[in-house]
Amino acid sequence: MSELTHFNQRGEAHMVDVGEKQITHRVAVAAGRITMQAATLAMIMKGDHRKGDVLGIARIAGIMAAKRTSDLVPLCHPIGLTHVEVDFSVNDTDNSVTCRARTETRSQTGVEMEALTSVQVALLTIYDMCKAMDRGMCMGDIRLLEKAGGKSGDWKYSEAAAT
Repeated sequence: MSELTHFNQRGEAHMVDVGEKQITHRVAVAAGRITMQAATLAMIMKGDHRKGDVLGIARIAGIMAAKRTSDLVPLCHPIGLTHVEVDFSVNDTDNSVTCRARTETRSQTGVEMEALTSVQVALLTIYDMCKAMDRGMCMGDIRLLEKAGGKSGDWKYSEAAAT
């Protein structure tokens, strides 16, 4: 993949024509994390945040974001998602929450953008709900972990390839 596909021959931005592509089952998995103070993580885990279940609300936000990706990313195709799954894991050692989103479709284009958008909005929701307690939270390590389906086939993230 050495060519930027969102520009036409004149160098103008355009939406890629996927009309001739085959409809296939496509999957994408993305992840990212948010680090915070130990007290903030403890409050999230205890479940006594006055705004409600932080991770439960962030999960719903991530699902909603995946469904609205084409409204947010200008040249992204609107696609019918067949499945969105958002999960969280907590790491007490570095006071972080990792979000992992899996998106699926049967379409002519992939779901990488939907998975990445899902992760980012879920993490933003955690930040929003906890910012009164901890404005120093930091989101990062947001990346595509894997994708499957389509003409370009399967792909998996590797630390060695990222450096």
